[in-house]
Amino acid sequence: MKKFFIVLLVFLTAFIFSSCGLSSKDDEHPHYSNEYDSGNPGSTNDNYEKGDYEEDWGNTGNTGDYGNTGDTGNTGDYIPGEEEQSPDPDNVGELIENEFVKTSEEHTSTFSIDVDTASYSLIRNYILNYYQLPPVSSVRIEEMVNYFDYDYPQPEEDKPFSVTMEMSPSPWRDDSHLIMFGLKGKEIDEENRPPSNLVFLIDTSGSMSPANRLPLLKKAFKILVGRLTEKDIVSIVTYASQTGVVLDSVPGDQKNKINDAIDSLVASGATAGYNGIEKAYKLAEKNHHSEYNSRVILATDGDFNVGPYSNAELVSLIEKERNKGIFLTILGFGMGNYQDNKMEELSNAGNGNYFYIDNEKEAEKVFVHDLMGNMFTIAKDVKLQVVFNPEKIYMYRLIGYENRVLANEDFDDDTKDAGEIGSGHRVTAFYEVILTSEENEEEPETVNDEDEEINDEDIDEDIEDIIEEDFDANEFLVLKMRYKEPDEDISKYMDTVMTEDHFNEEMSENMGFASSVVEFGMLLRKSKFKENSSYDSVEERAKNSIGTDIFGYRGEFLEIVDKAKTLDK
Repeated sequence: MKKFFIVLLVFLTAFIFSSCGLSSKDDEHPHYSNEYDSGNPGSTNDNYEKGDYEEDWGNTGNTGDYGNTGDTGNTGDYIPGEEEQSPDPDNVGELIENEFVKTSEEHTSTFSIDVDTASYSLIRNYILNYYQLPPVSSVRIEEMVNYFDYDYPQPEEDKPFSVTMEMSPSPWRDDSHLIMFGLKGKEIDEENRPPSNLVFLIDTSGSMSPANRLPLLKKAFKILVGRLTEKDIVSIVTYASQTGVVLDSVPGDQKNKINDAIDSLVASGATAGYNGIEKAYKLAEKNHHSEYNSRVILATDGDFNVGPYSNAELVSLIEKERNKGIFLTILGFGMGNYQDNKMEELSNAGNGNYFYIDNEKEAEKVFVHDLMGNMFTIAKDVKLQVVFNPEKIYMYRLIGYENRVLANEDFDDDTKDAGEIGSGHRVTAFYEVILTSEENEEEPETVNDEDEEINDEDIDEDIEDIIEEDFDANEFLVLKMRYKEPDEDISKYMDTVMTEDHFNEEMSENMGFASSVVEFGMLLRKSKFKENSSYDSVEERAKNSIGTDIFGYRGEFLEIVDKAKTLDK
């Protein structure tokens, strides 16, 4: 018996040493199974030109077996079988909050629109799945508000979007009012939509192994594939330690071929995101034609760690590519090492939008319920400029959009990038204002607080100097808008005026629910302007304004608020 155990011990020792000596050469190759090896002519579209991409394969003459692509060794990111990591509190950006501004000193406010919704689904994941409040810097109020649909009218036939305006007393501050602007993009009929040239850029690094990363990503992309037709084309680029082209311009009705390619992806290796982005844009440009809606869809946990990966380097690359008529969508997955601030900055740079996918229901929302708006841009570089009447508005502050604020002179500068509106998209923005008749001794902090005090005579003189608009007595502000057609470089202009007719003592259903989301965001951000905000106030107003909640998103909001209330102790 003793001899048996000695033999067994020797055998196990030899096995362990042989296992440790296994080569990790698999990480040097694109991450898909043998069915999609470059040596298999049935694995890619016939249009694939190997010469364009062979530098990524290392040995360009090798068309054989790429080995066990399931090896996740040497990544240092994830070991199969481990649970997803808890969120990393260090992977957040800097907290910025817009201040109150005295209209007598600056009566104009300019910002880019934003239709991203990632912040809201990220917040939901923190609260409902990880039972913790999100980092305050990941709470972007504009993305929370724009997660929801609102009942805005269809635009006139010759306009890209409609404009809705409303003003009501603030629920959280007795001497202030809220102003809400709502834009709705025109809707493109499904049958008349332009064909799409889509490049799925998929992170297949080792950190993508957990169930809420690559496995969920596959389900999300299959939902999108299900909506494509024969007029669309799909390409797939993967990146890990190296980049590779899995599919090149496959017609959208070849769903089995596309889905089989998606199914074959496995996680392994490091994360050469820069090279992947560069390759995806190159492929999108190769297949781009004027009639196509060309878009790179980047799906990742954001943990770039090979090659150039600083925000500045990645932004510079994307900014260079966006001028070629190719739009960008970013889909974020996972927690732990998730880089929310990086994803948000990259999407802002790429004429794109940014979503965070935390479950299959969110994937359906993005690719089924919101597909047209998310995929088809009807106006790009959309800028809003609000000129306040100092005789009506004493102070104002823009709520949210901190990363989208523009210099006033950028409004007329067509070289300045701004946000996009998609088909049927709704964009909502809030200002909190103090009316001139309601100014009081306990003013909120402003960006001018460190300046010398300004007396009433100075204010009167300033008002006379700065009023360029010919305001009537009942006009509060003028909302100016600039936008470009998707294939044009010269902006168009439109404007509308807010008058006393837009004032309501009782909020509409739209404003009631949207303002409850704003108030919730201020509580999560621990905003210094939250004043009398409370979770009870949020819940009461949201319940009273829930309206027709077809997909249950507003009901889920109430669940999130209730859970946050118990966590915020």
